[in-house]
Amino acid sequence: MVRLLIKLAAGAAVAVSPALAAATTASSLTFGPSSFTAPGTFPTSLYKSYFNNPTATSAQPQPVISDPVLHKTYPLALTSPKNIPQNDTVDPHPLPPRASDAQLLQNAIAQVQGLATSSAFAGNKCALCTATLQVAKFLALAAPAQGPAFAVFLCEQFRLSSTCDESFGATTLGPVLTQVLANADVAGYDGLMICENFISSACPLPPTPALNLTGWFAKPKPSPLPPPKTPSGKRLKVLHLSDFHLDPRFANGAEANCTTGLCCRENNFNTGSPNATLQPAPRFGAYLCDTSFSLAAAAVAAIPVLAGTEKTGFAFTVFTGDLVSHDSENQLSRDYITYTETVLYDLWKRTLGSGPVYAALGNHDSYNQAQDAPHSLGGELANQFSWNYDHVAALWQQEQWIPQSAVAQARAHYAAYSVQRTDGLRVITLNTDLWYRSNWFNYVNLSQIDTSGMLRFLTDELQDAEDHGDRVWILGHVLSGWDGTNALEAPTNHFYQIVDRFSPHVIANIFWGHTHEDELSVHILREQRDEHQRADGARDVVDRPSITPLTNLNSGFRVYEVDSATFDIVDATQMEANPDLVTTFNNFQGKQSVLTPACTGECITAKICYLRSGSSSIALQNCPRGFGSVQ
Repeated sequence: MVRLLIKLAAGAAVAVSPALAAATTASSLTFGPSSFTAPGTFPTSLYKSYFNNPTATSAQPQPVISDPVLHKTYPLALTSPKNIPQNDTVDPHPLPPRASDAQLLQNAIAQVQGLATSSAFAGNKCALCTATLQVAKFLALAAPAQGPAFAVFLCEQFRLSSTCDESFGATTLGPVLTQVLANADVAGYDGLMICENFISSACPLPPTPALNLTGWFAKPKPSPLPPPKTPSGKRLKVLHLSDFHLDPRFANGAEANCTTGLCCRENNFNTGSPNATLQPAPRFGAYLCDTSFSLAAAAVAAIPVLAGTEKTGFAFTVFTGDLVSHDSENQLSRDYITYTETVLYDLWKRTLGSGPVYAALGNHDSYNQAQDAPHSLGGELANQFSWNYDHVAALWQQEQWIPQSAVAQARAHYAAYSVQRTDGLRVITLNTDLWYRSNWFNYVNLSQIDTSGMLRFLTDELQDAEDHGDRVWILGHVLSGWDGTNALEAPTNHFYQIVDRFSPHVIANIFWGHTHEDELSVHILREQRDEHQRADGARDVVDRPSITPLTNLNSGFRVYEVDSATFDIVDATQMEANPDLVTTFNNFQGKQSVLTPACTGECITAKICYLRSGSSSIALQNCPRGFGSVQ
């Protein structure tokens, strides 16, 4: 396994830093030179035409992008650094239907009964929060058009944000909250989790609901397990990209050390020097900024050179989500999402060489950001995000990366799909927004098992893979475990049991993104949970580095050497055995950024615990908190 890093610098130099020096005598693979220097001027051949002069170094290029799916050309105003939008008033912001008087009556009765028996009243702060949610639910049902205004009021009342109007108004998250409150069981587990996660921890974290998997699996786990596949000795080169976060609104020379928000933007500054830029944004980015077009072009130009795949291409590429920049909610729109999807998928197709790209959506690859509604919501609201699933599915088909069967799955399963390759590997992608803490829609019927159907889809695909003798790679964005701060406990506990059922004979590897850091964890299988046993059957879970340097990180990507028969990643290191290795791991987690803090004392204990935590519930129940990120 070879680590390839793009070192962030003010100039165009791109360097490779080898990690865990893994060259083996049995391998005949070779890589390119140890460094790559991007050209002084932007490679104008990347695009047919531009709105501005692409060779000028005073501003980022603005290519003219035509969408082959939507049959339109995106205007300069969409990405111009001088035209940052404050609100999207074009796209629809759906609201739930008005409830009948009978529904209101029955709901009011049921909610009062729930409040009377709720354990939340044991603490006043928690009781206040859940009671407030009762009022919000009534309003969401009776007068949904007033829901966003009430959401702004709640934000101000509980001091959730300093930008309540921009964050929770009628053109941002207000309609989402209205939908969720109209459908959630705010007197029960849904309400407790909303108060714990969104309302300043007003309620303590409730216990993870008991998981009843009776009848979930079509067949029991084989005993004995099928014999493992024999390694072929032939290695494939596979590229792993994650968290690209292209910022087409990046402004050269803007404040790179702004006080709040996304830096390298003309609308953000340092409050200590509002009228004079302290750190001008360089063309190739900075530690508080997302990926400029110049950095993006340098990255995709460097990858084939550094990987030695200029003539051969990769066997395939996996992308674990987050194409879109970290804009605030009021600066986003559907067009901004589809623009970025169109730009990057097209760019990868033209620059990375042969081999398909298997992509999963990230939490920023949606509008509203991080929001995806389960189909169980019903009615027109069940399909309110289909515009995005249809768009990416059509783009993946346009690039000839996935077959028609996978395109149909992606349209129907929240952009998740399964591809059964001819070489014996099956790639299954997931939309992990459906277990992400920041997705408000996940707080509707959260105590019920798999309300979205995503885990049913995964289980059925794994069963089919087992029946056909396939090995499986699972791709997603939001990691299921680590320190437990990103994903919800109930669905990731369910996911952990699914991994246990189909490992080690079916699932070869699991890949996440999201943290921007280089991390590793393992799923300890039931038969290896005695801590004195070596977990040879555990499933490796890899969380891969980002192209974006945000926050305080170097840009990075990963190239794997993969056995062509077992589809295991060649070479691995046992991190728990030596605290010094945890220190090394911590350094690589930050992609060797000079701003990565040292890991000592309780941090070492925490990191070892995170490595063993394949679900949020395991991490929150067993691990010290506060050491998950190096940013």
